[in-house]
This record gives sequence, structure tokens and C-alpha cells, in this order.
Amino acid sequence: MPDSSAPASASAPAPGTAIHGRARWQAFAVCVAVAALTILDLSKVNVGLPSIEKSLGAGPTELQVIVAGYALAFGLALVPSGRLGDLYSRKAMFIIGLSAFTVASALCAIAPSIQLLLVARILQGVAAGVQMPQVLGLVQQLFQGEERGRAFGLFGATIGVATAIGPTLGGLLIAIGGPSDGWRLLFWMNVPLGILALIFALRLLPKSQPHSAGARDLDLVGILLLGASVFTFMLPFVLTTGGPDDSPWRWLSLAGCAVAVVLFIAWERRYVAIGKSPAIRFELFRLGSYRNGLLLATAYFAALPAVFLLTTLFLQQGLGFEPVFAGMVSIPFALTSAVTALIGGRLVGRYGRSLVVLGLVIVIVGLVLVLLAAVLPPAEDSIWLMAGAMAVAGAGGGLVISPNQTLTLAEIPPTQGGTAGSMAQVGQRVGTAMGVAAASSLFFATLYREGPGSGDTVMVYHDGFRSGFFVALGLLAVALVIGLLDLRRRRTSAPGAPA
Repeated sequence: MPDSSAPASASAPAPGTAIHGRARWQAFAVCVAVAALTILDLSKVNVGLPSIEKSLGAGPTELQVIVAGYALAFGLALVPSGRLGDLYSRKAMFIIGLSAFTVASALCAIAPSIQLLLVARILQGVAAGVQMPQVLGLVQQLFQGEERGRAFGLFGATIGVATAIGPTLGGLLIAIGGPSDGWRLLFWMNVPLGILALIFALRLLPKSQPHSAGARDLDLVGILLLGASVFTFMLPFVLTTGGPDDSPWRWLSLAGCAVAVVLFIAWERRYVAIGKSPAIRFELFRLGSYRNGLLLATAYFAALPAVFLLTTLFLQQGLGFEPVFAGMVSIPFALTSAVTALIGGRLVGRYGRSLVVLGLVIVIVGLVLVLLAAVLPPAEDSIWLMAGAMAVAGAGGGLVISPNQTLTLAEIPPTQGGTAGSMAQVGQRVGTAMGVAAASSLFFATLYREGPGSGDTVMVYHDGFRSGFFVALGLLAVALVIGLLDLRRRRTSAPGAPA
């Protein structure tokens, strides 16, 4: 039944948009291509971890930082970058972020040691965090109504494909470059693509944008306190590997997080009271559509990257498949999610949150099938059955990402699109770090516990995969509960309207 609270239909371009018609879609194409390049680095590098381990002698902590540290740096840069883009120029911030991302990718590719690779990888994450909120802010600026739904449908399809195709692409590049230095191609590919994107961005992105009336302050203290909150929260998860060297002292960082959050809230309230513009407008979280959409996306993105990481580790290390074949298991997810994301972008105006709830149910069913396909049949059959189950999960995934993005930002004014979108991205990156850490640490902890002296290595990996996978399924269950609660809220707020 249609959801009465879905975004209203409109076809006119957003006020303040400097370009119209076909030019808007060309600018959108540049934005979504760069977003895909950014998200690819969250998934394709997973396949290269064994190669990096052999080539540079990386340990579990260094490998965890390569994955979760990128997400941490990504998350820290989002809010200040989104705020700067909203206040001054999204195009300028986009160009800065893309340029830095391209340079950092080249530094990753030539890194002679694991220490230098980690530094370059963190810089790459910061650059990604600079450019991503500009993408969301520009989509808010360029489109509204049903056109915005279609745009986010294309955006969700592209991001879904990038997330799921990353392991396959990574496997192919390692196969081309060789087991020792093939991982370097994972970063080299960003360089020519980044330069090409820069050329188009300079030509096609809008030069002007709408600005909100009143104060245009850059709340540096608020931004620093928010950054401290995010950093101290994510740090213990980034440092969690599941190995015997994990220090329990890392969790003390959460106490620092609590202090930073209290200080941040107190400062922001004071800042507003004296008539200035804060880093985060807390009134945004009073919007149920924004608050619940952000929470749902956080839980969802905590689960999915963990699923892809566990799957590639299980197939490579547990069942002995080459990286390229391990990565190919996610192709069906990419294909089906791309199709349903396009469909979801068109239907979200009619069905709203119901569409997202349906998508989550399908994802959970598909991933349960992936788990069963991994642990029950013989190894030679598992990879094929897992690929088929991934197709089912992907069909649901496409109905989650783009419709939820549309619903989350439906009531946000274009002048705050970058800031609101960056907070949503912070939630996703925090979720990614938490989910990857929790799932992978359980996976490796099981291997450490059962591995020594075990006569059946495959069964040990079955147990590890199962343990980590239960974390991902639990996170998806949380996302489903949030979706159901939001659906109930929408129906209750409009009792006489269909839902």
C-alpha cells in the first residue's frame, strides 16, 4: 500500500540550481562516478589483504587498519567537509577531495613499506570524506520530488554495484599483477580514473548554489569535538583483530567518547543560543524520516561490508579459491541490486518505507541462504550455491539503499543537503568500522581458538565463517526493526491515510 509520508512529487529543478535539463544529469553522472570510485576502495581492497600481507609483511592490526582505518578517516572528514561545501562551494570541495584522493591513491600504489601504506591509506580515506558529502549535497541541489527519487535510484544502483563488484575487480587486478605486487594495481587504477573525473568535474559541475539566509559560521570547536567523538568511538573497533594481541585497554577510548559527546552537545547548544550556525543542527534529528533513515543505514552498512569481507576470506583462506574466483561470488549481488535499485527509485514515492522493509526481509533471507550454502555442501559446490544466494540478497539490497536515501533526505532543505548527507555518511562509516571489526574478530578468534591441532581445517573455517556471519545477520535484524518502527510511526502520524 502506498506510504502517505513518501516525498511529494515535483519535477522542477531545485531553487538556486545553476544548470538545467540534460546538464543536470551530466553533472549527476560525474558525481555518482566519483562516489562509486570512492566506495570501490571500501570493498576491492579486501581481496588484496593476503597479497599485502605477503608483500609487505603486514600483521593483523595493520590489515585491519587498511580496511577499517580507511572508514575511520572517511568518517572524520565528512562533517567538516559537508559543512564547508554547504557554506561556500560544493564544487570547490569536490575538486579538492578528488584531487587529494587521486594523489593518495598513487602514494598507496608506490608504498615501499606497510607503515607508508597505512599513512597513504588514511590520507586516501580523508580525501574520500571530503568529496562524498558534496555528491549528496549536489544531488539535493540538482533534483527534487520524483526526479530526486530517480536520481537516488541511479545513485543506489551504482553504489550497490561498486560495493559488490569490488572484490571481483580486486581479484582480477591481482591476477593481472601477480600475487606479490598485484595489490598495487588496486590503487593505480584510481589515478587515471581520478584525473578523467577531474576534467569532467571542472567542466560540468554547477558553479553556484543556494545558501541559507543568516549566519554562515564555521563552528571549528564543534567540528573538533564531533571529530573527537567519532574518533574515540571508532578507534577500539579499528584496533580489534580477534587475535591474542588485542589489548583490552583499547575500550577505554569509549569513555573518552562519552566525554566528547557531552562536551559537543553542550557547546552546540551554547553556539545556537548566541545566534550562530552550529556544525550540526540538532533539529534535523527531530525529523523522524531523517533520524530513522540514518539509524537504518548505519545498521545496514555495518552488515554488508562485513559479509563481503567474510565471504572473500572464507573462500580464499578456507576453501583455497583464487582471489578472482572468490571475488566473483559477489557479482550476482551487484547485478540484481542494480536492477532493483532502479526499480526502487521509481517506486519509493508510492510505497515509501514499506519498500525498504520488504528489501531488508529479502536481504536477510538471501544471506541465510549464503550461510547455508557455505557450510553445508562440499567445497566445490559451495561457491556456486553462494553466488546464487547472493543474487537473492542483492535483489533485496537494491530496495534498501536508494529508497532509504531518498526517504532520509526527503525533508531536508537543499541548503543543508551536504551537512545532512555527511551525517548519514558518518553513520555508514561508523557502522562499517563496527561491523567489520565485530564480524572479522569473531572469525579470526574462532580460527585462533580451534586452529592449532585441528585435523579438519575446512571445518574450522566453517565455524569461523558462521560466527562472523551471525553478527551480520544480527545487524540486519536491527535494521529491520528500525524500518518497522518507522513504518508504524508514519502510519500513526497519518491515521486516516493509506500506508
